Amino acid sequence: MFKFGVLALQGAFREHREVLDALGVATTEVRTPEQVTGLDALILPGGESTTVGKLLETSGVLPVLRERLHDGMAAFGTCAGLILLSNCVVDGRPDQVALDALDVTVRRNAYGTQLASFEANLDIGILGGRPFPGVFIRSPVVECVGEGVEVLAEHEGHPVLVRSGRIWASTFHPELSGDLRVHERFLNEVMS
Repeated sequence: MFKFGVLALQGAFREHREVLDALGVATTEVRTPEQVTGLDALILPGGESTTVGKLLETSGVLPVLRERLHDGMAAFGTCAGLILLSNCVVDGRPDQVALDALDVTVRRNAYGTQLASFEANLDIGILGGRPFPGVFIRSPVVECVGEGVEVLAEHEGHPVLVRSGRIWASTFHPELSGDLRVHERFLNEVMS
């Protein structure tokens, strides 16, 4: 049986669980190294990337998570989760954690403060049909992507949804959109 987890150290993990519940997928909230060990896929939610990075270190989850990602565990990072999955963070703190799972260069809080949050309709070709309602909150900007990283959607010339193999990441919050299609497509791909 496929085992799905949501990193629950800080941030919007409850919202991701609600989406997965709506899609009929059982999940585990992940807070310890032992909970990472048996997973097939993990969602890294939005939140504060520096705080989550510190909690990954103090909880002991960080080395196990790095190993599992290196071994091919699927993952989907949203907003701060994308920052954590990246291999290069611009404007990060000296102790910024990057898991090196996704070959992208990302700039933290590039759209500005929380007051500069916005929504935008996104054309995500793999979803077909109607635009996807993108919710951007203190979002990072993907400044460049490496070979093998597929850009699935852009906003104002910047990648906002990318994938590389079994690693997906978005600068927006699909869990807050009321639209289940991004999660559903990720699940279908990694569970097939």
